[in-house]
Amino acid sequence: MVIVNPTQRKKAKRCNHPTLTAAIVVSTVIGVAWFISLSMIGKSSMDKDSKITLRGQSHSVSETEHYHPQGIMQLSAKSMLQSKLPYIVYGTAWKKDATASLVSKAVESGFRFIDTACQPKHYNEAGVGEGWKEAAAKLGLKRSDFFLQTKFTSLDGQDPNKIPYNELEVLEEQVKQSLAKSLHNLQTDYIDSLVMHSPMRSYEDTLRVWRVFESFVQDKKVRQLGLANCYDHKKFLRLYEDAHIKPKVLQNRFYRDTGFDTELRSLCDAYGVTYQSFWTLTANREAINSHEWKTMAQSKSLTPQTLMYAYMMSLGNTPLSGTTDATHMKEDVDIMLRFQNGEQVLSKDDVETLSSLLGVPP
Repeated sequence: MVIVNPTQRKKAKRCNHPTLTAAIVVSTVIGVAWFISLSMIGKSSMDKDSKITLRGQSHSVSETEHYHPQGIMQLSAKSMLQSKLPYIVYGTAWKKDATASLVSKAVESGFRFIDTACQPKHYNEAGVGEGWKEAAAKLGLKRSDFFLQTKFTSLDGQDPNKIPYNELEVLEEQVKQSLAKSLHNLQTDYIDSLVMHSPMRSYEDTLRVWRVFESFVQDKKVRQLGLANCYDHKKFLRLYEDAHIKPKVLQNRFYRDTGFDTELRSLCDAYGVTYQSFWTLTANREAINSHEWKTMAQSKSLTPQTLMYAYMMSLGNTPLSGTTDATHMKEDVDIMLRFQNGEQVLSKDDVETLSSLLGVPP
């Protein structure tokens, strides 16, 4: 394109030579045409960039996604929560010395919700802190891109040789010391979700712990509260009613022995509580390994395992994945992204069929 500076423009205007005037007109027309062509090419490129191919499937870019300059896909827990679409939590129990490495790999695969506990008996909480920080630095992620959930575990659930707080202190002080340890281990100044690992032996002690939990929210050290391993809907409802700051999470095993928490999950739906399932695959192997289950998984371009996660998310629940396999991590993130991008992976009939195979009450 020919760009004429102001002086040249004045000289051109004063010139009446027909040949020169024609040349200027031709140059201007060519320049405008070139500019329009570039604009159209740019628009086409943007249209192509508005989609990304993930494991052979095209997905539209949603608000939950942004991209690293090198093209590495970035996800944000904050945006996913705002979208109110299903997601999967990465569980970190029983990973011992491999915890940091596995958490880092999980984050690189796309996990942004991470569950742990201040319980050295089953969790390496410090390893979780190392893992998410390492991956965040590598991918250019911020703390707000993550959702870190940890738990207070009572003396009953601790290894007597590895108690993370002073067992001689009163219960309230034990809870405070546990949170301080978690903040240190996870290398953060706030916890997104603090969960009571299980109800205490007495309801009075459960409420004592909860009151300390509530003070953490008031002090902005914790953003939400939850309860785990509570399979009695009456106990859960009693705590919910007595709590000043209501539980936002219930984390339980999802299996036949407790009737798949039918009443509890109904309560969660009614009160806006997120039902998190763990042991989701291990406890339901028979159904997942059935011919009918595998056939449906194949028809949905899923593995039997990711079909189980799709089933849980279709119910409005949040499954935990504790995989240590990098390929499985990517498969888990892929099905999460299909939900995050608004795809209806399972129909109502599909969900009913899977419920029947599992033995979930209607």
